[in-house]
Order: sequence, then C-alpha cells, then structure tokens
Amino acid sequence: MKLTLAGAQFDEQQAIFVSEIVARIKIKLQEGGVEQEKLEDLTASIALSITGVIDDVAGIEVDGREVHPYLTFRTDADELIHCGENANTYEHVYGAMRKLFPTPRSAGS
Repeated sequence: MKLTLAGAQFDEQQAIFVSEIVARIKIKLQEGGVEQEKLEDLTASIALSITGVIDDVAGIEVDGREVHPYLTFRTDADELIHCGENANTYEHVYGAMRKLFPTPRSAGS
C-alpha cells in the first residue's frame, strides 16, 4: 500500500470516524441503562478518553514498552492517507456531540 499525505481528506475521514465512535458509545451507554441526565457527560468523557489514546496523547506503556499509534485511513485506491503528524481526533468530539445532543442541557437539569 502506498502512504499518501492528504491533510484535507484525512481530516474529513477523521470527522466521520469520530462521529461513529461517539454514536456507538452513546448507543452502548443507553443499552446499559445509563440515565438520560448522565448520558451526554459520560459519552463525551469516554469519547475524549478514547481519542486521547488514538491521538497518542495518553501515554501508553506496558512492561517498559511504549506504544505510539499513528492513524491512517485506507482508500479505495489501495493507499493509506495520513496528515503528516499525530491525529487530532479529539478536536472532532465536540462536533460529533453537538450532532447527537443538539439541545444544550440547562443548568441544574
């Protein structure tokens, strides 16, 4: 596979990827019986935790061995696109959250 630098295309793929992660987290929390008033906060918290790992800001180390993920996306043209640096999936969490939770919660609710 060919590795191709494609920042704009990569960013579009990242946004789609994160939206799917956030949606699946919300679904699983709902299936687990999480109360509606906790659902948004827990979804965001878990999504930010996961994206921190993907973006290599969480610091992964096991038995003295460090792991540094580097996100790429496969295209139909048998290539891998990347952005030339670590992913920034965490930046897409809030946009995905706004789509799933469009009405801001009022204070105290």
